[in-house]
This record gives sequence, structure tokens and C-alpha cells, in this order.
Amino acid sequence: MIIKTIKVSDKGQIAIPQIIREQAGINKGDSIILIQEDSKIMIEKTNKFANLIKEDFKDIQKFSENSLKEVWDNKEDDIWNNYLKK
Repeated sequence: MIIKTIKVSDKGQIAIPQIIREQAGINKGDSIILIQEDSKIMIEKTNKFANLIKEDFKDIQKFSENSLKEVWDNKEDDIWNNYLKK
């Protein structure tokens, strides 16, 4: 872990120290995301953030289908399905 103190400019800009850019793989022109929670600010490369989200939501379709089956799998729906098929 590297800890550096940086200053914020009049325009609210900061410069990420070179050693941190190198270790994080941040290059000129890269897009980054700022994530703020309470008084904490995290910086992530957009592709790394996308991978984190992708990993977090990989099972969402399965969970959604299972949840909907609980709501939709009932006798009332079967009656409507039979009616609509005619």
C-alpha cells in the first residue's frame, strides 16, 4: 500500500502521483471512475470497475428467474395461460 498526500487545485483538480499511476496501470487518456462514500473517495479504472460489477451481478438472472417463478407459478396463471392458448 502506498500513501501519498496531494493538494487540490483551485479548480478542484488533483494529480495522481506517478508511482501510484504506474502500479495501478493508469496511463494518459485512460478513463477512471471516482466512487465516493461518506468521506472516502476511491479511484478505479473503468475496465476494472466494469469487471467488478460483472462479477457482482453474474448470478442476477438466475436469482431473478427463481424469484419470479415463486410469484408467477400458481394456479391462477395456469388458468389464464389455458385461456390465452385458445
